[in-house]
Amino acid sequence: MAHEAQKAIARNSLLIRSLPEQHVDALLNQAVWRSYDRGETLFLQEEKAQAIHVVIDGWVKLFRMTPTGSEAVVSVFTRGESFGEAVALRNMPYPVSAEAVTPCDVMHIPSPVFVSLMRRDPEICISILATTFGHLHSLVAQLEQLKAQTGAQRVAEFLLELCDCEQGPCEVTLPYDKMLIAGRLGMKPESLSRAFSRLKAAGVTVQRNHADIEDVAMLRDYAESDPADSWSKS
Repeated sequence: MAHEAQKAIARNSLLIRSLPEQHVDALLNQAVWRSYDRGETLFLQEEKAQAIHVVIDGWVKLFRMTPTGSEAVVSVFTRGESFGEAVALRNMPYPVSAEAVTPCDVMHIPSPVFVSLMRRDPEICISILATTFGHLHSLVAQLEQLKAQTGAQRVAEFLLELCDCEQGPCEVTLPYDKMLIAGRLGMKPESLSRAFSRLKAAGVTVQRNHADIEDVAMLRDYAESDPADSWSKS
């Protein structure tokens, strides 16, 4: 991907597009641009945070290792999404590790560059608050799904996020492996398999890394139905 194309994607990220325009070019020119192979580590839990990260292409997962040695997926980010703002600006250790789950391109903005701009123009602080609020909103939505939706409904929501149409048939490609999908949705792999099977009643057929959706509107109705009516489908 050409460098100018990377910059164009970065400009459309929530973090960059909310910045005062006069600072954008300076920020992008001081950023570090890197490509990662699948499975490559961006940073490790407890490392000192020294940059804010924006995914330009591909997928990156954030995860924590539990005391028992198992992996807990915290979030998964893709094109135009940023992470690491709060810890980088406070010069704190990362509370999570980051790993490329597909080949990906990532822009790293050194935290001293951002802090310097914030001191010169406090309006940038509003941009950081907007991005932080976006992360909080996403976490609240995930918590709501875990508390209020069945497993099959959470999978339906995940598939709907991948759709590029509002109604009618749609085919989507699962962006990463099913074990990670299960982790992201707070499920065990075997529960994910059962959820895929139960979604057949909602017009979904999954084969390998593709999902054929008979009707997007019907699947949305299923995902948004009263959980009390959905336990028989979960």
